[in-house]
Amino acid sequence: MATVLYITANPKEIQESFGLSVGEEFINAYREEHPNDEVVRLDLYKMTVPHIDTDVFNGWGKLQQGKAFDELNEEEKTKVSLISQLTDQFVAADKYVFVTPMWNLSAPPMLKAYIDNIAIAGKTFKYTAEGPVGLLTDKKALHIQARGGFYSEGPAAELEFGDRYLRAILSFMGVPSIETIAVEGMAATPDKADEIKQNAIEKAKQKAKEF
Repeated sequence: MATVLYITANPKEIQESFGLSVGEEFINAYREEHPNDEVVRLDLYKMTVPHIDTDVFNGWGKLQQGKAFDELNEEEKTKVSLISQLTDQFVAADKYVFVTPMWNLSAPPMLKAYIDNIAIAGKTFKYTAEGPVGLLTDKKALHIQARGGFYSEGPAAELEFGDRYLRAILSFMGVPSIETIAVEGMAATPDKADEIKQNAIEKAKQKAKEF
């Protein structure tokens, strides 16, 4: 049995989002193909994702100095503890499915905040004399990203930073298999929006069989 983290970073309702609609079809098909696997949903806009702020740095600093967790103040305890929980949950999972929109050439800020919570030295990567080494070498990931324009190829491909960032950071953490389903062009060709979504749904359902 595998554990899948289904991570969404979009404040919209499913029916209002191309990406979430495709993602939902994927996860439903995945459940049918892998009924014994556990799917854990993380809606980053409906949960607390700490930002790396003064409280976090102060809390980490005190722990590195050898102080006990109980010596942290309440804000430090809450944030440091939650970050540790999110990181441990990520490490324990076997597969990751990220569903995000492309916003201003990148991704929603909640995704970056979540990444900051899980890219932790000693847990998801480590420093060595030869440089950083990822520790999540037995995982796999899928990114379903909705884009209003076309960014898979051509000059605009250089302007897409959301999927490229996610693939880079997951690779940095050692994840060997990272795939992307791009739902793109709905704003550029609104007359083909439904067709684009349906094609992406078919790809997602097919991918669910082998993921």
